[in-house]
Amino acid sequence: MNKFSIILLSLITLLTITTNVIAIEDDPIVFLDLPLKERLVHPDWFNLTFLDLSDDLAEANKKNRGLIIYYSQGFCPYCKAFIKNNWEKQDIVAYTQKHFDVIAIDVLGMRTVTGFDNKKYTEKQYAIAQKTNFTPSLVFFDNKGKQALKINGYRPPYQFRAALEFVSDGHHRKESFKNYLARAEAAMNFGQSDLNQHDLFQKPPYDLTDKLEIDQNHSLVIYERKKCHSCDVLHAGPLASPEINNLLRRFKIIRLDMQSNSPVITHSGKQLTAKQWADKLAIDYAPTMLFYDNTGKEVMRIESVVGIFRLRGVLEYVASKAYIKYPTFLLWKQRFMEN
Repeated sequence: MNKFSIILLSLITLLTITTNVIAIEDDPIVFLDLPLKERLVHPDWFNLTFLDLSDDLAEANKKNRGLIIYYSQGFCPYCKAFIKNNWEKQDIVAYTQKHFDVIAIDVLGMRTVTGFDNKKYTEKQYAIAQKTNFTPSLVFFDNKGKQALKINGYRPPYQFRAALEFVSDGHHRKESFKNYLARAEAAMNFGQSDLNQHDLFQKPPYDLTDKLEIDQNHSLVIYERKKCHSCDVLHAGPLASPEINNLLRRFKIIRLDMQSNSPVITHSGKQLTAKQWADKLAIDYAPTMLFYDNTGKEVMRIESVVGIFRLRGVLEYVASKAYIKYPTFLLWKQRFMEN
């Protein structure tokens, strides 16, 4: 069986499992994450631009608006889900247009971008320079020209609504997005009352200074919380895939509750509670997956919705140490596809 057939079988398994839990067509975070067959078209109300970012931001600020830079690619299933569940909703479109200009950067594109540093890039070069690992990614600037927030990857729709209000109402000047989002999530909590279990998760006590097993060269810290629908979907889908589990065996995996006071010894040897470490790491999404090399240095993180196809790529990228040659997952993925 070839690799594509294995991936397809895993994705079919995902749909079979999750059908028993949720109505897929009604759930904005459950979808096939294989590349699209037809190119995605941006909404026609996006701002026309020469991609001189300083000029774009100044123009938005003149109208007392902020600016959203939207990183995407034409065949990205996560971008399709984002557009469908956000910018095809009349109320969200109206709110976005009232408070922001929106410009799009194609992470594979060749148009010229004049960055905020006044240097010239292609769209592809600029996306890599900005360490863009996933599409869609969004960078928010407020109406005073200050960068207020960056979201890496596709988040559930209620979090995008919260992000729009967080920036437009000026909350970013007073508090973190994590604290602001916590209030929104208080009304959105649903899912299993207990954390999901997995055979590959380490048992407490949690000590990241312990040596890795012979067949492991990285550690993976997964932050979850109780009553977390996104966490349930991760476990019912990607983490139930045999192919994903085979790749996960190459990692030492510790799962932590981001709201717990359970002790953990970090890679540096410092003892914190799981909650304290989550705060220190500025984690505002559950589940978040953090990948570390054998020296305890963070390689990358997934802090957004992730399906089998994307997770498989990230696990291969990290486990193979491709990040040494390719500093972003996006760059590795582009080179891998080209070769």
